[in-house]
Amino acid sequence: MKKKVTVLMLTGLQIAVIGGDARQLEVVRKLTELDARLWLVGFEQLEHSFTGAVKEKLEDVDFSEIDVVILPVAGTNLEGKVDTIFSNEEVTITEEIVSRTSSHCTFYSGISNAYLTEIMKNTNRRLVQLFDRDDVAIYNSIPTVEGTIMMAIQHTDFTLHGSNVAILGLGRVGMTAARSFQALGAKVRVAARKTEDIARITEMAMTPFHINDLTKMVRDVDICINTIPHPIITASVLANMPVHTLVIDLASKPGGTDFRFAEKRGIKALLAPSLPGIVAPKTAGKILGSALSELIKEDMKKRKGKTK
Repeated sequence: MKKKVTVLMLTGLQIAVIGGDARQLEVVRKLTELDARLWLVGFEQLEHSFTGAVKEKLEDVDFSEIDVVILPVAGTNLEGKVDTIFSNEEVTITEEIVSRTSSHCTFYSGISNAYLTEIMKNTNRRLVQLFDRDDVAIYNSIPTVEGTIMMAIQHTDFTLHGSNVAILGLGRVGMTAARSFQALGAKVRVAARKTEDIARITEMAMTPFHINDLTKMVRDVDICINTIPHPIITASVLANMPVHTLVIDLASKPGGTDFRFAEKRGIKALLAPSLPGIVAPKTAGKILGSALSELIKEDMKKRKGKTK
């Protein structure tokens, strides 16, 4: 006899989805399937409609009734503005807006920054960064690297097979990128700081080097892929690269590359922090929707446990 599986629904939960790209549509679809009540801000140009979801202006949302706020993957910029590709209106998250939410309201974004972290701290609200979770970040690395390969093919006049590729960082994206480019026949070298990462790169049959040796190690590189969200590809590094080198910076804005000097030297440097939302928004959105629904369910269980 098969065991009956009970699906925990989100009936009665009030969720505000504020801004974002096509990935958010899959998030909205998943949450409406679970019977949550959604308020969509920054989606007035979206032709598609979802049962149980209402398009609303930011100023018309009653945040005192909201249980969950979902921000775009990038969160906000340093002025509090959020990306809204389905709207021409400017949407800004302020400390005053956050303070209007109930004390139990939880905010979700992919990443954070100094501005967002500060207003959450000042209002004593909980912010969950999805990309702090290994599972989400690893799943998300798949469409990220597929997009990176696409860009590498589009912006070079040589094959990836046999080319010299430098990957900066062996995090979740860096490891997937290194494996994928190696599988395509590229000669991959990977920069890292930790001795255990150097050991792992060696085990993966790639060439490891310490990040401090970056200037020396890019002298013959064809493609340089950065995943480190700090100024790493500096003017001195770029000055040592061949002019034909393609730089693809996957780090969050503003990236880790001196784009001004790259242009001055004639090196093509591309900032591509949101590739999953461009090349595979459906898959990337399903990853986010699945993670969000599970996290929200866990939060609901904890709240119910406290009220008993």
